[in-house]
Parts: sequence; C-alpha cells; structure tokens
Amino acid sequence: MKDQPSPILNIADVEYIDHAHGEHFAAQLGAIARHIGARKLGYRVVVVPPGKKAWPYHSHYANEEMFFILEGNGTLRFADREYPVRAGDVIAAPPGPEHAHQLLNTSAAELKYLAVSTMEEPDVMSYPDSGKFGVFAGSAPGGVSKQRNFAFFGRLANAVDYWEDET
Repeated sequence: MKDQPSPILNIADVEYIDHAHGEHFAAQLGAIARHIGARKLGYRVVVVPPGKKAWPYHSHYANEEMFFILEGNGTLRFADREYPVRAGDVIAAPPGPEHAHQLLNTSAAELKYLAVSTMEEPDVMSYPDSGKFGVFAGSAPGGVSKQRNFAFFGRLANAVDYWEDET
C-alpha cells in the first residue's frame, strides 16, 4: 500500500507562503488539504494583515466556499451588502454570481480564517468590480496554479460568436 499522509495536521504546524499584489492585496496562505490527503475538499488557512484583502471580490460558478473566522475582525462583502465578522463566525459562499464575496481585514490585528471549498473542475469565476471572468481546469480552487492545464481570464466585451472563423 502506498504511503498515505496523516489525516491530521495541527493548525500550529501549517507552513505559510506569502501572497500579495499591489497595495490592496496581501495574505499568508497555509496549505492543509494536500498534507492530510483530502480529495474532494480544499482547505487552507489565510492570514490577512490589517487593511488588506487576500482576493478580489468574486464568485464561483462551480465551487462552494466556507470560511471560519479563527482570529480577528473584518468585513464580509457579500452580494450588495457588508457584514461585520469576528472570531467564531462561519460564512457560506454558495456557487453563483449572486453570491460574490470578499473578506477585508478592517481591524488593527491580523484576520485569520480557515477557507474550505469544493474542488469541482472546471470552475468559472466572475469579478464584478473589474468586469472580468476566469476559467481554469487542472488544479481546482486552492490548488497549485502552476499545475493548471488551462487558465484564461478575460472580459465578456471581447467575446466572439461560437461559429466565428469556423469552416
């Protein structure tokens, strides 16, 4: 039998990598799922510094996400509303454009949360603030982006007809 990982990883033992873009997005990401042998769910710990966001405001068409606030306070932007969040809160982000979401650290301390998602492929994401969409396959949400077989980000304004240039 092939060596299997332990099904247990203590959150204190999670190793983090830095993730940032520009002045608004920064976080430390701690992979969990691959270390404990998960197959159909993705798990990671996200640590967001004060005043930052880990990801743009977005929704998934295939995957559902759940966030459990471990430490700190922040704001959940969900659809057309904002909600305060604090340690102990559980957040559901079902698939669909009507469930666009984003967590922002609005406190002076770190915001730390456990992110859990289904790992359906391919996934389509929409980004309401920028008018973009994204499609990827080969490494589901939370997976290693360099392992993706296909990834494309664009705008619907640049769409072409299904039959364009077909002979």
